[in-house]
Amino acid sequence: MTSAAPFDAPSEPQSATANERDQRPQYVLPLVLHLEKAEPPARTDALETSARAVLTLLADPRATGEGEWAEAVHQWEDARIRKVLRRARGGEWRKAAELPGITVTGAAAEVRVYPPIPLDGWPKELAKLQVSGTDLDDPVPPAPVTDPALPVLWLNPELEMSAGKTMAQTGHAAQLAWWELDETQRKEWAAGGFALAVRTADPARWAALTDGRLPLVRDAGFTEIAPGSCTVVADHPALR
Repeated sequence: MTSAAPFDAPSEPQSATANERDQRPQYVLPLVLHLEKAEPPARTDALETSARAVLTLLADPRATGEGEWAEAVHQWEDARIRKVLRRARGGEWRKAAELPGITVTGAAAEVRVYPPIPLDGWPKELAKLQVSGTDLDDPVPPAPVTDPALPVLWLNPELEMSAGKTMAQTGHAAQLAWWELDETQRKEWAAGGFALAVRTADPARWAALTDGRLPLVRDAGFTEIAPGSCTVVADHPALR
């Protein structure tokens, strides 16, 4: 099977330079999409579920304080914030679901997120899963977002990315928003099940969203798109 290349992260909130972060031990956050041939989820459903999966792990008690995953999360956040999205079906999915992690569901999508692992330390159950060819469609265009209280992750209308790449990017955007919120705002978001929407911005909206007020994902450019490409804006109402 084709081995996966990481969908690398944007800039991080640490004061360290990119070169300094590159010198540290590198970890990745594994994400696995349940993708059966006969019943694939809709693209937007998968994008939203991936973002919620990242938030769910960040808020989990095992990932904070003295939790069993906390040190791995710290090591991951202290270097490049890499996320790798792979896909599984049938027995592969069942084996992947047996590893420690959290499965988050959407309307039909299922995404399992795992605590960060060393870049070269993939469990065999995940290492053999494919990433290439992970693409999805929306049978029906997603409805416009009319609730001003709903966080929206806005996609750059000028970029074309596979579903797998975009799922990693929406996870990045959700994480950037999470870092900007205070404890009370985080608890409120978690209490609502991390409700959010993913939509593609029109060009005029994108220009307004990228004026520096909101968290913006800039991709490292290791896969699919050029380094420094702006991919997603995290428009959380608490950050406006």
